[in-house]
Amino acid sequence: MTDDVDRSRRHFLTVATAVTGGVGAAIAAVPFLVSLRPSARAQALGAPVEIDISPLEPGEMVRVEWRGKPVWVLRRTDDMLARLEKVEQFLADPDSSESQQPEYAKNEARARKPHYLVVIGQCTHLGCAPIKRFDVQPADLGKDWYGGFYCPCHGSKFDLSGRVYSGVPAPTNLPVPPYRFVNDDVILVGEETGAA
Repeated sequence: MTDDVDRSRRHFLTVATAVTGGVGAAIAAVPFLVSLRPSARAQALGAPVEIDISPLEPGEMVRVEWRGKPVWVLRRTDDMLARLEKVEQFLADPDSSESQQPEYAKNEARARKPHYLVVIGQCTHLGCAPIKRFDVQPADLGKDWYGGFYCPCHGSKFDLSGRVYSGVPAPTNLPVPPYRFVNDDVILVGEETGAA
């Protein structure tokens, strides 16, 4: 009978020790597993960014940051859209065949909706920040210039769709990030599925 008590006690102690060890190992592993998750900052850098475009008047632009890059949203006027055809002969990649943009932006306006241009605001030459020059006339910076974005570092010019001019250091058009319209007043940069 003593052997039976010893065996059941031994079995109980073995099971209790194994369960306690398993729980202890799980508790010890929690901080390690939590440390493998990306930080809140890293998650925010890759997360989509909502942009409220309701306050934008025609001809105005808003700047936001997405994944550490500047993103520009320009609300173009009818006059700005009319200027796009005038410069096609002066552009290096007027059809955007060599440039980075989603399929829905492979058009003259490089946009889902022609009046709203969404581009990454970094020159494709060395990553400088071009400046907006929307009210420029052809006599200001050359006969082929109808306004757009100008990089003062090395003289690269982009039209009002972010398309690069020929003969400048920048090799490609300004990139168009993935984006979609959540509704008429909000653009979501970093996600292209869902609404138009």
